[in-house]
Amino acid sequence: MRTVIFDLDGTLADTSGDLIAAGNAAMAAMGYAPQLERGRDDPTALRGGRAMLTLSFERLGHDAPGPEIDRGYPILLEAYGQAIDVHTVMYPGAVAAVEALRADGIRVGVCTNKPEGLAETLLTRLGVRDLFGSLIGADTLPTRKPDPAPFVASVERAGGDVARSLLVGDTVTDRETARAAGVPSVLVTFGPLGQGVVALSPEALLHRYEDMPGLARQLLD
Repeated sequence: MRTVIFDLDGTLADTSGDLIAAGNAAMAAMGYAPQLERGRDDPTALRGGRAMLTLSFERLGHDAPGPEIDRGYPILLEAYGQAIDVHTVMYPGAVAAVEALRADGIRVGVCTNKPEGLAETLLTRLGVRDLFGSLIGADTLPTRKPDPAPFVASVERAGGDVARSLLVGDTVTDRETARAAGVPSVLVTFGPLGQGVVALSPEALLHRYEDMPGLARQLLD
C-alpha cells in the first residue's frame, strides 16, 4: 500500500511561535533573561527544546551548560504543553492535501521528533488527528529520526509498505531519515529553512501543498 509519512513541526504545521514562547518561559523560570525571538530563531525552535535552551545560554555567554539545560528541559516541556496551540497553525493547503491523498487510497501518518504525547495533543487540538493512520514520536521507540526505525514503524502502523512510501519533511534530519530507510524524501520550501532545503538534494521539493497529491503519485506509482 502506498504511504506518505509527514514530519510535524515545520512541515505540517508552523509551531515555532509556541515553541519559542515555551523556551523563553523556561529561561525565565530558571531566573535568566529570555533570549529567543520569533522569526530569527524559528529554525532553532523547530530543532527542539534542547536546541533552544542551548542557543539561549550561548547568547548569555554560557557554553551550553549541560546541567542547566537538563534542568530547563522539563520546565520547557511543561510550559509548551500548557500553551501548545496558541500560535500554531497548519500550513495552507495541508489538510486538503492529506484528505486528497486518503481519497486516492494512499495511507498517511506522522513521524516526528516531538514527544509522542505532545504531538498527540497538538494534532487533536488542531482537529486533524483522525486524518493520520499512525503517529510516531521521539519517545515512542528507543530511537528517533534520523534512525530509520521510527519512519518504518510509522509506515507499518499506517498499514503501508515501506517499499512504496516516502517522507515529507523540512530539515536535514528528514532527508537523512529517508535516505537511511531507502525511500524518497520530499522537502518543503515554506518551512523555516526555506529554499535552503535545495542543498539537501531531496528527490522532490514541495512549494505548496496543492502539489502534494501529484508528487506522491509521481514518486510512488
